[in-house]
Amino acid sequence: MREPAFWRTDGGRGSGALARALLSPLGHVYAWTVARRLRRTDPVKAGIPVFCVGNLTVGGTGKTPVAAALMTRLKDMGRTPAALSRGYGGTLSGPVQVDPAQHSARETGDEPLLLAREAAAWISRDRVAGAQAIEASGAGVIVMDDGHQNPALAKDCSIVVVDGVAGWGAGTLFPAGPLREPVAAGLARADAVIVMMPGPDHTPDYHRLGLADLEIPVFHAWLEPAAPPPDGPLVAFAGIGRPQKFFDALSAAGARLAEIADYPDHHPYSQRDIAALKALAGAHDARLVTTEKDWVRLDSETRRDVIAWPVKAEFANPAALDGLLRDVLDAANTDR
Repeated sequence: MREPAFWRTDGGRGSGALARALLSPLGHVYAWTVARRLRRTDPVKAGIPVFCVGNLTVGGTGKTPVAAALMTRLKDMGRTPAALSRGYGGTLSGPVQVDPAQHSARETGDEPLLLAREAAAWISRDRVAGAQAIEASGAGVIVMDDGHQNPALAKDCSIVVVDGVAGWGAGTLFPAGPLREPVAAGLARADAVIVMMPGPDHTPDYHRLGLADLEIPVFHAWLEPAAPPPDGPLVAFAGIGRPQKFFDALSAAGARLAEIADYPDHHPYSQRDIAALKALAGAHDARLVTTEKDWVRLDSETRRDVIAWPVKAEFANPAALDGLLRDVLDAANTDR
């Protein structure tokens, strides 16, 4: 009997028996649920091209900076992009356009507020309704932040972002491991892969990641500081997928880290958290610094005492990425 596709967590090369050994009972149910939803949903095609920037793991890959970079490149091509996000962690269900002057991270989630700095950003739990609202607003292309496992809206290009250091973890599915779905199944629906590395001098291990023989484009990218790190001693804190990446980036840029504090991804900072961080900074005569994603989750008063250190996605071969974007746009316009 042939093994079901959702058992294959090793990129399609190992045995189903090994995959079963790696899966927890809850992971089995999670994989089955994802595969069933993908199989039974008939995607709705939007009237404008849709780029999806997603991942196969739970958090920490850098997909939101990649989505922001794609919107910038699309604007440089004369296009009018708009971001579409589920608004994870926010209370609004949408469709609604994000207004940084009015909305807080508690309403929209943190990622849409960051994307709204690059271009119009919308949140919608219903991705199809969100796409329709974006099209009605006059935008010419959608960049969907996350949604690789959501089949409701048809994608003209699905880009999978992977952390080149952490990779796919131990190859186990959530909640036992980081995978949202088996690697082979997720890559089979991808049109391109972006491997995020600590910097331009770090070469991805494509064989270890199972990407060496893919017949789709694989790009090498990294997060580049958009500004020098603050002077003097710093207490750095972060509640992102992999906080250590932020701390390492600060150190590599020459920052003097007196102390670090990590929190869960999308952590809602309480007054108790902030008081503890301020006390820690006071003990070291240091300033507080965090990611932009964390900074937008702070209240306005706390933001005055915290420095946001910005980063942006850079690509080893930006011309090749632009070529992919143009090819997709040309093909989408022909199809429509």
